[in-house]
Amino acid sequence: MSELIKQIDAEGTSMEVTFSDLGLSEKILKAIKAKGYVYPSAIQAAVIPLLLNGEKDIIGQAQTGTGKTAAFGLPVLERLDSKSRNIQTLILTPTRELAIQVAEELRSFAENDVKIQLLYGGQNIRDELIWLKNGPQIVVGTPGRVIDHLDKRGTLKIQDLKYFILDEADEMLNIGFKEEIEEIIKHTPENKKVLLFSATMPKSIKDIVNKYIKDHDFVSIEKNELTNANIVQKCYKVNERDKFEALCRVIEVEFDFYGILFCRTKADVDDVAAKLMSRGYKVEWIHGDVDQKQREKTLSRFKNWAIKILVATDVAARWIDVNNLTHVINYSLPDNPETYTHRIWRTGRAWNKWEAISFVSRKDSRVLSWIERAIKSKINVEKLPDVSHVIEFKKKRLLDNTKELLANTWELNYVDLAKDLLELGDASEVLAAILKEAYGKEFSTTHYSELKEDSFSSDSRDRGDRNDRWDRGERGFSGVPWERRLFVAKGKLDGFTPGSLIQYLEKEVDAKLGDIWSIDIMREFSFINLKDEDADFVLRKFKDANPRKPVVVEAKQKDGGWSSGWSRGFSGWFRGGSSSGGSRGWFSRGWSSRSGNGGWYKGKK
Repeated sequence: MSELIKQIDAEGTSMEVTFSDLGLSEKILKAIKAKGYVYPSAIQAAVIPLLLNGEKDIIGQAQTGTGKTAAFGLPVLERLDSKSRNIQTLILTPTRELAIQVAEELRSFAENDVKIQLLYGGQNIRDELIWLKNGPQIVVGTPGRVIDHLDKRGTLKIQDLKYFILDEADEMLNIGFKEEIEEIIKHTPENKKVLLFSATMPKSIKDIVNKYIKDHDFVSIEKNELTNANIVQKCYKVNERDKFEALCRVIEVEFDFYGILFCRTKADVDDVAAKLMSRGYKVEWIHGDVDQKQREKTLSRFKNWAIKILVATDVAARWIDVNNLTHVINYSLPDNPETYTHRIWRTGRAWNKWEAISFVSRKDSRVLSWIERAIKSKINVEKLPDVSHVIEFKKKRLLDNTKELLANTWELNYVDLAKDLLELGDASEVLAAILKEAYGKEFSTTHYSELKEDSFSSDSRDRGDRNDRWDRGERGFSGVPWERRLFVAKGKLDGFTPGSLIQYLEKEVDAKLGDIWSIDIMREFSFINLKDEDADFVLRKFKDANPRKPVVVEAKQKDGGWSSGWSRGFSGWFRGGSSSGGSRGWFSRGWSSRSGNGGWYKGKK
């Protein structure tokens, strides 16, 4: 290595250094500010000025989770000619998941006139051919698919390349992409600038540097363990279909749960958030389809403790600093260690203790091993709280909450009603009846499904969410009865999920909905259960918008099923309580649905 430019502590740079000190333009600084960035990480503070002002290639050695994408991405966006239709930057990553992540991160900083193209295996190659003809300035891809376009098809033209970037180079070589990388380098022009980033510098990396990279600057960020005493990392091995039940148990045995829950996809975020809402949790969500204004409102409510659980994708939640989190939950393991460390370090500046919990199914075992190697730490596998533990904890929490209320007698507004109730009979029996009405079977073992921890053995086959007991309607809610059931003339064909349906309704009525106790998304329509006052408000708003045929009406019970009350003339809407679309299988206290049947039947309490 020719020149050691700087060694910096991986904890970060001096608080005196900000992004505005690094030579970036006002346009880029504005995008950074919108993302919540103030202080650059160590690798960013070192690389950005070199890439903006220097002429040499750059080799960067830094552990995962230190912000390398922004380190090379911001200067590259600064130097791009957005009017040119030539490919000016090629970024190689070891996996398609990381490629998607890098591309989305760059897009979050880029102007609309900058085109960023993804190339990776599994994507429709015909679409890629069309997109390449549109003249992207940046291409992010995996070595195998990039070689396909370069050698086999001749559809990737990189003769005018200015920047060639190898991200997570050591992982690319570990996977076996050495020949592909060398072949791609041969197609690049002589006068390009090469940037290579790697967590480690094994001999294979040094061989590529010595062979293809001549005059360069070398930036090394000190190697600190990516774990510290403030983070307790642990995981639960569960079948994929049992993840949600496992999640609820983890939340329910915490006195004051306050955390971010990460999912891999936007659809997963919508689904998990809707299920948590149905259980009565204070939860909201953010992902790429949530507009910036709504995202800011959600984050403000989360930071102010108005909600206790935030469900998010990685890109939407990146760079969000929230103090005093108690938990970071990996509902789905990420596809690379860098994303994992980005997730679990959410509260690193607060110096409080918190838990990083991962739910690991059999298909995640290899990713878990990769993460453990990268962070140089073993993640403890723990046993899920059993049913008896959950019930005893809930009882204790009820007792503690009641003691606290009794200590504040000025808050007791129901003394007269309590006296009337006690006149009905024995005090213990009256209280038991009230508890049964309020909590249903929540303190009974029959309220909970059996969960088997996934041992990754051959007899614990993971069949996915289609076998989830929740989706089969075999699980109960927390016992909160619904008040009003509304019919919505939009369903799966309109692209709706439980989460996006809630978003749609809130946008149309310009207000946040309160408790949502049941959502059923069917093929061409949906049902949603709301509190009385919320239902009245929503119905009135939609009636005002379209008096003749509102999109939302009150559902009517008919012959044991439910209908909209005006299904005539609407193709595909069910008659007599049956549906071609299939129910999500939600179960509400006193009512339940059968999967594959839109009709509802009254169940026993």
